[in-house]
Amino acid sequence: MKFVLFVEGDTERALPAFSKRWLDQQLPQPVGIKTVRFAGWSQYHKVIAQKVSLNLTGDAGKDVIAAIGLLDLYGPTFCPAKIQSADERYEWAKVELEQIVGHQCFHQHFAVHETEAWLLSEPGKFPPAVREALSRQSAASENVNFDEPPATLLGRLYWEKLGKRCKKVIDGADLFAKLNPAIAYSRCPSLAPLLDDMLALAHQAEGDP
Repeated sequence: MKFVLFVEGDTERALPAFSKRWLDQQLPQPVGIKTVRFAGWSQYHKVIAQKVSLNLTGDAGKDVIAAIGLLDLYGPTFCPAKIQSADERYEWAKVELEQIVGHQCFHQHFAVHETEAWLLSEPGKFPPAVREALSRQSAASENVNFDEPPATLLGRLYWEKLGKRCKKVIDGADLFAKLNPAIAYSRCPSLAPLLDDMLALAHQAEGDP
């Protein structure tokens, strides 16, 4: 049994292994996670319905527990301009995308404001100079805002403190491999519903009470 995880880019390639470390500890049998990546949120918005259908029908969908969509809340411009707060954007865009897909097995989630926010939950995993600068963010990593979202913040700090660029795919994968999912879960309010949803769906698929 597996999930199909739909993400907007290459940075999220580390998320299946990260998620499984949390899920498999709480399940009688491990689950698989297949990743479908898009070239950014715009392509995701345009063809997500088609991709979900391809992965949930016929032989491709026989062992699929559910289709899970994950986007960064920072970036997409399809939300109405009048919707400003993170909570409002999250709720509106979740309803919008689930209606576009129109499949009961599709569940849309968002990282607030980017998946890199989850890395900020453990500043100790970063190089010492960056760690020190991030220490004040550790208790509320998802509060890093739209003005300087997490990836931008990390890019600035890596350049200022280490004199090098933060490579989102390489550095991100390395950091996610070190990250404790339980700590990230406790400190990131948008990560917790994603993992809780996947856990509940896996239990349901296995016939657990």
